[in-house]
Amino acid sequence: MLVLARCIDESIEITGTDGARVVVTVVEIRGQKVRLGISAPIEVEVNRSEIQKLIDERRRKAANDSTGRDAGGGGGRGRER
Repeated sequence: MLVLARCIDESIEITGTDGARVVVTVVEIRGQKVRLGISAPIEVEVNRSEIQKLIDERRRKAANDSTGRDAGGGGGRGRER
């Protein structure tokens, strides 16, 4: 993990291999909380980590449901014959 120090109104830029550029700016620091502003192309998803985990779980479940497997990799009842 790269750790950087930034002050209010300072930014970091992240550029993907496809040239997509994400800019993260420190907007406000209040006590133990830091508010960040994020500028990214529309095709780049930006989520808080706890939301991204939920999205990933739902996508995994949907993929497993479409293949007829459960998330446990074959456990459970399966299909009746």
